[in-house]
Amino acid sequence: MGDSYIILKTTALRNGSFRHDLHYWLGKDTSQDEAGTAAILTVELDAALGGRAVQYREVQGNETEKLLSYFRPCIMPQPGGVATGFNHVEVNEQEHVTRLYVCRGKHVVHVKEVPFARSTLNHDDIFILDTKSKIFQFNGSNSCIQERAKALEVVQYIKDTFHEGKCDIAAVEDGRLMADAEAGEFWATFGGFAPLPRKTSSEETGQDMDAAVKLLCFNQGTLEPIGFESLVHELLEPNKCYLLDCGAEMYVWMGRGTSLQQRKGASEAAEKMLFDSSRTKSHVMKVIEGYETIMFKSKFSEWPATPDLKLSSEDGRGKVAALLKSQGLDVKGLMKSAPVKEEPESYIDCTGHLQVWRVNGNKKTLLSSTEQSKIYTGDCYIFQYTYTGEDKEECLIGTWFGKKSIEEERASAISQASKMVQAAKFQATMARLYEGKEPIQFFVMFQSLQVFKGGLSSGYKSFIAESGLDDDSYSEAGLALFQIQGSGSENMQAIQVDAVASSLNSSYCYILHDGNSVFTWIGNNTTSVDHDLVERQLDAIKSELPSRSQKEGRETDKFWELLGGKSKYSNKKIEREQESDPHLFSCILSKDGNLKVKEIHHFTQDDLVAEDVFVLDCRSYLFVWFGQEVDAKVKTQAMDIGEKFIASDFLMENLSRETTIFTVSEGSEPSFFTRFFTSWDPAKSLMHGSSYQRRLAILKGGARPLLDKPKRRTPAVSGRTLAQDKSQRSRSMSTSPECHRLRGRSPAFAALTSTFEKPSTRNLSTPPPAIKKLFPKSTGPETSKQTAISELTSSLEGPLRSAIPKHLRDKAIQEDTGGEDEAEDDEGRTIYPYERVKTTSDDPAPDIDITKREIYLSTAEFREKFSMARAAFYRLPKWKQNKLKTALQLF
Repeated sequence: MGDSYIILKTTALRNGSFRHDLHYWLGKDTSQDEAGTAAILTVELDAALGGRAVQYREVQGNETEKLLSYFRPCIMPQPGGVATGFNHVEVNEQEHVTRLYVCRGKHVVHVKEVPFARSTLNHDDIFILDTKSKIFQFNGSNSCIQERAKALEVVQYIKDTFHEGKCDIAAVEDGRLMADAEAGEFWATFGGFAPLPRKTSSEETGQDMDAAVKLLCFNQGTLEPIGFESLVHELLEPNKCYLLDCGAEMYVWMGRGTSLQQRKGASEAAEKMLFDSSRTKSHVMKVIEGYETIMFKSKFSEWPATPDLKLSSEDGRGKVAALLKSQGLDVKGLMKSAPVKEEPESYIDCTGHLQVWRVNGNKKTLLSSTEQSKIYTGDCYIFQYTYTGEDKEECLIGTWFGKKSIEEERASAISQASKMVQAAKFQATMARLYEGKEPIQFFVMFQSLQVFKGGLSSGYKSFIAESGLDDDSYSEAGLALFQIQGSGSENMQAIQVDAVASSLNSSYCYILHDGNSVFTWIGNNTTSVDHDLVERQLDAIKSELPSRSQKEGRETDKFWELLGGKSKYSNKKIEREQESDPHLFSCILSKDGNLKVKEIHHFTQDDLVAEDVFVLDCRSYLFVWFGQEVDAKVKTQAMDIGEKFIASDFLMENLSRETTIFTVSEGSEPSFFTRFFTSWDPAKSLMHGSSYQRRLAILKGGARPLLDKPKRRTPAVSGRTLAQDKSQRSRSMSTSPECHRLRGRSPAFAALTSTFEKPSTRNLSTPPPAIKKLFPKSTGPETSKQTAISELTSSLEGPLRSAIPKHLRDKAIQEDTGGEDEAEDDEGRTIYPYERVKTTSDDPAPDIDITKREIYLSTAEFREKFSMARAAFYRLPKWKQNKLKTALQLF
């Protein structure tokens, strides 16, 4: 309490740079000189870091929530001082001193020691009484559940720190008199029960929140007021320092053109002003031009948009690292920047079951497995995707709005999707997506997706008819140009664009067709992956006609003729908005419809309390999370809360109205949500009661009262029959000639699985075989796939196993594991000569998987053509396999 401290918090950002937060903490017994020195040293440390840290003045008992978030669950300053003029208080460790603390705060806890007297207690706060053998938590009758739960974390801290984990815990509710044994014991320490006084108004009055905002300029050691009608950014000059006085908080703004001496002078003047005006508990934040905080910007009537500045200063970091290293401290985290990820991960199993409905007015129409990957920009769709999660089956229900879709059908889609989520008892994640703003999870669900112009819904058709617009809906016999994008076979899209030359882009491949001809156009900046994708999308769009490849710069006249002539076009890849560093906010929707938000700094899973709603903002998309104890009506408003959060734009990110929103319920969090937390324990959501009851149960008994609920299965929200559902489940296994591109499984494997997927052939007295997900974290895709297939076949017992022909079982395993059996033979295999399976064959083999033409070659002919065995071929990288197959006209 008699010292001052400087705390440096360095955060590695996703763009590879660092953000520095500097706090100087002043104990209640520190001197004015020491406080001034701490302020100056903080400015010097900021200069060493490159002059871009945000500086915070912290006073004991009135710390910012950001500082408290570093020292969870609380800060409990000790009496005395180190190497100062203060007398260090000697504490007799053999004698325990009974102490009384008051705790305040829903998200972080302010703990303050108060006089041990009955008159200190009140009905509004939470108190902790620390005695030698027992710790009591007294919950004022007007305190909230969240504060009580947070105070229990302090009880745990006191027990572990001052009692070596060996003492009893008791919770005392305000209003329970002597009838309760623990309450009686509590009141006995105060000499008996007596009515509690009301909280005095002078207690915790704080600063004047409604004080008029003042702007003052530092000029040679003095503060000169600046008059203004509206507080605008233009009032701040880059070669000066300013003080913005907002009553409860003050800001020191330092222009980029100011010297170190000017900044030191401004800090000293601000510190002196606080002492002279008896406002020593005020928060003071110091910001550098270009690195202002959101809170500072929000004080101005307008603030110009500024580009993100990279907070890198290798020289400054090196100086500070050298200083810390000389004191024996680990500086690895200070010197390393965060890696930048180029390709986003989906964090979702790609082998799940997808259903898609097109919205028609107030109804929805289920699409077949062959049509569900073909969507139109004038329509709205509802999708349901079930897949294997970490320890249970997950479900994602969402809406997709095409750019030309109408508002009435968008509203209908949201309404119908919301009812599906409610029918699933909010155990499904819900998503609201707009065309062009889709997250990676959407594309991975479909794997191969085609987006066509126009629309088929009744609402869209009525709209264009009433508006007198031409119907430009896609026609297979008409002229169409598709831009091909994606990162691989599990994430590829064909997007129809205007059939003109200006739609081309050197960084993409395209498919152009009319009724009689098909062209592929290969941009000069494209890769082999792009070339593979355009070939795959050809099968989905125009598989019946041969295509003519056009290299950029060597196009034929016919190609330009279809596009209406040559024109200038771009060569830069279209960048999708990247996710930013996540920010967590507590959100309260008031009765008048206004949204109150509060940021939770340095957040963890424990910040998500069962009674509240939170928004996790990642810029390119956001999550609305609600706890199990949230009112059912509020749960139905989760999507509205997300939309209001976007409209408020709290972080001044200029969020698009079309930003993706996910709603997530406690206990059903998907991996693409939990990955933003440093650690995640799914068992925490399987407990009874409020956040306070859960914490108390753990604290008193060390055990978790788990809910008696089974692992969640696919929500029955579609109203479809068992037979319909099982037929849809095989969407990735279809061997129909109309669906050439398969989802990574051979025809033989499809036949194998179809045996037990048809309800007419399955022995319903035995459970279906357990199929584990193909891509667990611990293994690579190929190893996992082989393991899953092995487990699948070994799990089939009795009549079910014998119902499958041996050649099908052997063939399925051989084909889907890449032919690992070196001693393979051709018995039971479908064999065609090379001349019939190659792409230019005059007599092509019927009903073959055109993505795996090589599997129909005999063992001898395979070795002859590829100069290697099947096993060796399938161990090659995919791109090398494709290259060899292309040379042999098998791709």
